[in-house]
Amino acid sequence: MQAITLSAVLLVLTSLAGCAVEPWVKPYERAKLADPIMSFSRNPVADSYLHHVYQAREAARGSEGGQGGGCCCN
Repeated sequence: MQAITLSAVLLVLTSLAGCAVEPWVKPYERAKLADPIMSFSRNPVADSYLHHVYQAREAARGSEGGQGGGCCCN
């Protein structure tokens, strides 16, 4: 009985280790993510214009994915 309780406690403690408060990306690692080579498109200005045209044609805002809060105040 004690072995089952001990294993259950260890399982809960190891699963709680994933709920850490510290950030996933350290401040000194953010420079690597902000590098232009990490972006999805080569020309973000032209890409945003094409997304705007696509949204106007489809008559749906955020049709290819959107960003912003859940309050619909993009």
